[in-house]
Order: sequence, then C-alpha cells, then structure tokens
Amino acid sequence: MHMIDGGLLERWTALSDDDIVTRVVEGQTALYELLMRRHNERIYRAARAILRDEAEAEDVMQQAYVNAYVHLRQFDRRASFATWLTRIAVNEALARARRRGRYVSMEREDAHPDSAGPTDTLTPDPEMQTYTGELRVLLEAAVDALPDGAGEVFMLREVQGLSTAETADVLGIREDAVKTRLSRAKVALRHDLLNRVGSVGSTAFAFHQSRCDRIVAAVFARIA
Repeated sequence: MHMIDGGLLERWTALSDDDIVTRVVEGQTALYELLMRRHNERIYRAARAILRDEAEAEDVMQQAYVNAYVHLRQFDRRASFATWLTRIAVNEALARARRRGRYVSMEREDAHPDSAGPTDTLTPDPEMQTYTGELRVLLEAAVDALPDGAGEVFMLREVQGLSTAETADVLGIREDAVKTRLSRAKVALRHDLLNRVGSVGSTAFAFHQSRCDRIVAAVFARIA
C-alpha cells in the first residue's frame, strides 16, 4: 500500500470519515492516510495524557492505527469513526501503562466525589520551570502531573473539545465519572493557571506536520 501524493490527497479531503472508511474497505487502501492525518492530533493527545511520554504515545498511535485498519470492517458506525478510533488508542495506551505498573485507576475515588485527590504533585518539574514565560509548557507539565484518569478526561474534554457523553464513550466510564474527574482536574490545575489557559490551550501537545508524516509513513510500512 502506498501513500497518496499531495495533489490527490487534497482532492479527497472533502470526503467524510464514513465515506473514506467505505472506500478503504472496498480496496482504496491509500485513502487510509486521510484518516490518519485527520485524527493524528486527537489520538496523540489522548495517548500522551495517559502515558506522559511522547515516544510511547507515538508507538501507541501506530499500533492503534494498525489495529483499526485490520478491524475496519467491524466499524459499525454506532459511534463516529473518531470516537471508535480514539477508544482503540485509549485502550492500547491503558493496556501499556498497566502492564508497566504505571497506572492507578480512579474508580475507587469516583465513589467519593468530595475528595479532590492529590495536589502535591502539581509543581512543575524544575526543568519545566525554566520556561515559565511559556504558559503552554506550564500547562503541559501540569496536565502530566494530574492523577491517572483525570489527565485523559481533561485532555479530551477541555483541550480536544469532546462532549461529556463522547468522553465517557471513549474511556468506557460513566458520564458522572467524567464530570467528577474533570472537576478534580480543574481544581488540581489551580485557578491562576486556568485563568490564563484560554489563549494557549489549543496549542498544547500539538502534533506538527513532520511528526504527522512520520506516523503515516510508519503505519503504512507496517500494514503494507
């Protein structure tokens, strides 16, 4: 399977996700590149929030795209393709984090919504403090310090803009758990940081063109 050249890529960009999925399943496999480029940033942000590591997040992205491609015929359109794909990436990231003993579920804490959870880990790493003039860097450090379960909820709801229902669907938790975790995340991120986050929040954990190209090429090499 080959990547699409620039001219043809631009020609197909008006297609919806569902249309592209249909065409890929029917044999136009090169169009899978469109889906990857369209959703790279969302998938990266979701995986990065769970794993707190850029390289591991990229590994998870590649595996998620391969898994989605292999099971593309099983996409039943009950949820949007973006939600289905994000759920695959989240499950892959969670499985990796748990295998390495680096993820502690918030399920017990969800039963006690009045508990704000730990906040003493929110001080940015000393290396991050050297960039105090860049609010975006401070935001990324603060999100990395959120408890497991809260980081991905904040990322999906506040940075990526998913609804409560979409976030619950992606993470496989209840909507009230999403609301509780988001509330805790906001408390932990501290009011003075949240008051300034609007101007830079959309640029946090951005997935730039060079990285996008690398992920697309790697996935195509694996599923060729």
